[in-house]
Amino acid sequence: MNSKVSPEEAMKQLLQQSEFPFTVVMKNGTMTVEYFSPQEIDEQTPHTQDELYVIIKGHATLCRDGKRISCKKTDIIFVPAGMNHWFENFSDDFATWVIFYGPRGGERP
Repeated sequence: MNSKVSPEEAMKQLLQQSEFPFTVVMKNGTMTVEYFSPQEIDEQTPHTQDELYVIIKGHATLCRDGKRISCKKTDIIFVPAGMNHWFENFSDDFATWVIFYGPRGGERP
Protein backbone atom coordinates (compact mmCIF):
# COMPACT_ATOMS: atom_id res chain seq x y z
CA MET A 1 0.00 0.00 0.00
CA ASN A 2 1.20 3.51 -0.81
CA SER A 3 1.52 5.84 2.14
CA LYS A 4 2.25 8.90 -0.01
CA VAL A 5 1.22 9.70 -3.60
CA SER A 6 1.63 12.96 -5.45
CA PRO A 7 -0.91 14.21 -8.02
CA GLU A 8 1.79 13.79 -10.68
CA GLU A 9 2.35 10.13 -9.76
CA ALA A 10 -1.41 9.51 -9.72
CA MET A 11 -1.86 11.15 -13.15
CA LYS A 12 0.94 8.98 -14.57
CA GLN A 13 -0.80 5.87 -13.17
CA LEU A 14 -4.11 7.02 -14.64
CA LEU A 15 -2.60 7.56 -18.09
CA GLN A 16 -1.09 4.06 -18.04
CA GLN A 17 -4.50 2.40 -17.56
CA SER A 18 -6.62 4.82 -19.70
CA GLU A 19 -9.81 2.73 -19.38
CA PHE A 20 -11.49 4.90 -16.72
CA PRO A 21 -11.20 8.56 -15.63
CA PHE A 22 -10.02 7.41 -12.17
CA THR A 23 -7.35 5.24 -10.62
CA VAL A 24 -7.04 3.78 -7.10
CA VAL A 25 -3.88 5.05 -5.39
CA MET A 26 -4.42 3.91 -1.78
CA LYS A 27 -6.52 1.37 0.06
CA ASN A 28 -6.73 0.41 3.72
CA GLY A 29 -9.69 -1.17 5.50
CA THR A 30 -12.83 0.66 4.37
CA MET A 31 -10.84 3.63 3.01
CA THR A 32 -10.01 3.97 -0.68
CA VAL A 33 -8.34 6.98 -2.29
CA GLU A 34 -8.73 7.59 -6.00
CA TYR A 35 -7.38 10.18 -8.39
CA PHE A 36 -10.29 11.33 -10.59
CA SER A 37 -9.92 13.43 -13.74
CA PRO A 38 -13.03 13.32 -15.94
CA GLN A 39 -12.81 14.34 -19.59
CA GLU A 40 -15.76 15.94 -21.42
CA ILE A 41 -18.49 14.30 -19.29
CA ASP A 42 -18.69 12.85 -15.79
CA GLU A 43 -20.80 9.69 -15.90
CA GLN A 44 -20.52 8.62 -12.27
CA THR A 45 -23.46 7.19 -10.37
CA PRO A 46 -24.17 7.22 -6.61
CA HIS A 47 -21.67 5.34 -4.47
CA THR A 48 -22.28 2.93 -1.61
CA GLN A 49 -19.87 4.72 0.79
CA ASP A 50 -19.55 8.28 2.04
CA GLU A 51 -16.96 10.26 0.10
CA LEU A 52 -14.84 13.36 0.23
CA TYR A 53 -13.56 15.24 -2.79
CA VAL A 54 -10.38 17.27 -2.34
CA ILE A 55 -9.91 19.36 -5.47
CA ILE A 56 -6.28 19.16 -6.66
CA LYS A 57 -6.40 21.48 -9.65
CA GLY A 58 -8.75 23.30 -11.95
CA HIS A 59 -12.37 24.15 -11.27
CA ALA A 60 -15.82 22.65 -11.82
CA THR A 61 -19.44 22.69 -10.78
CA LEU A 62 -20.59 19.78 -8.63
CA CYS A 63 -24.24 18.86 -9.02
CA ARG A 64 -25.13 17.40 -5.62
CA ASP A 65 -28.65 16.47 -4.56
CA GLY A 66 -30.19 18.91 -7.06
CA LYS A 67 -27.92 21.81 -6.09
CA ARG A 68 -24.95 23.18 -8.00
CA ILE A 69 -21.77 23.94 -6.04
CA SER A 70 -18.85 25.82 -7.57
CA CYS A 71 -15.52 24.26 -6.60
CA LYS A 72 -11.86 25.01 -7.20
CA LYS A 73 -8.37 23.91 -6.14
CA THR A 74 -8.09 23.24 -2.37
CA ASP A 75 -11.87 22.94 -1.82
CA ILE A 76 -13.18 19.90 0.09
CA ILE A 77 -16.68 18.58 -0.61
CA PHE A 78 -18.63 15.86 1.22
CA VAL A 79 -21.13 13.59 -0.55
CA PRO A 80 -23.02 11.03 1.54
CA ALA A 81 -23.48 7.47 0.33
CA GLY A 82 -26.28 7.00 -2.18
CA MET A 83 -26.60 10.67 -3.21
CA ASN A 84 -26.78 11.55 -6.91
CA HIS A 85 -23.85 13.76 -7.90
CA TRP A 86 -21.55 14.57 -10.80
CA PHE A 87 -19.17 17.26 -11.98
CA GLU A 88 -19.94 19.50 -14.95
CA ASN A 89 -18.40 22.58 -16.57
CA PHE A 90 -14.97 21.38 -15.43
CA SER A 91 -11.75 22.89 -16.71
CA ASP A 92 -9.48 20.82 -18.96
CA ASP A 93 -7.02 20.40 -16.08
CA PHE A 94 -9.64 19.45 -13.44
CA ALA A 95 -8.53 16.71 -11.04
CA THR A 96 -9.59 15.66 -7.54
CA TRP A 97 -8.75 13.15 -4.86
CA VAL A 98 -11.79 11.02 -4.01
CA ILE A 99 -11.75 9.46 -0.56
CA PHE A 100 -14.31 6.71 0.08
CA TYR A 101 -14.70 5.51 3.66
CA GLY A 102 -16.96 3.81 6.16
CA PRO A 103 -19.63 1.14 5.86
CA ARG A 104 -21.86 0.53 2.85
CA GLY A 105 -24.81 2.87 3.12
CA GLY A 106 -22.67 5.49 4.84
CA GLU A 107 -22.11 6.50 8.42
CA ARG A 108 -25.06 7.65 10.47
CA PRO A 109 -24.79 10.92 12.40
